[in-house]
Amino acid sequence: MDRRLFLKLAMGAGVASTAGSLPASAQPAQAPAAPKTYQGGASPWPICINSSVIRPTPLKDKIRVAAEAGYDGIELWINELEEHEAAGGSLKDLGSEIRDRGLFIPNVIGLWSCMPPTQAEWEQSLPATRERMRRSSEVGSQYVAAIPAPDRSDFDLKWGADRYRDLIKIGRDDYHIGVACEFVGFLKGVHRLGQGAALALDADDPGACLVADTFHLYRGGSGFEGIGHLNGGFIAVFHWNDVPASPPREQLEDEHRIYPGDGILPLKRALHLMRALIASAMAEAPGA
Repeated sequence: MDRRLFLKLAMGAGVASTAGSLPASAQPAQAPAAPKTYQGGASPWPICINSSVIRPTPLKDKIRVAAEAGYDGIELWINELEEHEAAGGSLKDLGSEIRDRGLFIPNVIGLWSCMPPTQAEWEQSLPATRERMRRSSEVGSQYVAAIPAPDRSDFDLKWGADRYRDLIKIGRDDYHIGVACEFVGFLKGVHRLGQGAALALDADDPGACLVADTFHLYRGGSGFEGIGHLNGGFIAVFHWNDVPASPPREQLEDEHRIYPGDGILPLKRALHLMRALIASAMAEAPGA
């Protein structure tokens, strides 16, 4: 499947990089709205660009390029916000500029080292975590991604779920932002879909959700059929990319990501699974 066909299938199937809405627990109650479409009505989900795709382009140019290329939104990285603020820039003004260009921010990557293994380390990590939440909220992002790290092979999923629940509450109560859990395929700890889903489900919070990624699904050995067992509302953001035939799966790193349709991943099957999730979600909550 080539890249052009992938994009047609993605919009026709209603699949995109993000669900484009806060979890219900983070939104005020309101009457159901008419279904919103994107890409000139071709897709019910927005198509967004991850700002890392066009590194090392300056942030303002990334925003301009995303708007001119026709994306609905732009996913940012926390270091970009830190650098912008350190240079004297206002994150609120930056968010206004992004919205003025017709874009929104689905997610910021992310909350690094936000799930250390002990209570003392957890408490020590909170000031930095809160600052990252503040920056993500001020720029107007819907979510900030929580990565289950520092990485360790003996990552305790029960402990991680408890800390993720704390993070969701802090984000919702203090910064009015959703917090999504992101599993990472090359970590020693939480690197599989099942582990990420278990961590989010056991957080026992209605705002729990995942950042999923075709690269991480493949790199961590999860495969793609698990997508079909998820609920559409459980996915905050879905990253779409491909991988080459070599190096072997276990040796893949971020630099090996390539454009969808240019590699070996079964993206057509993944698109069909996502289409079923969307249809199910719309049937359960029409107009949402």
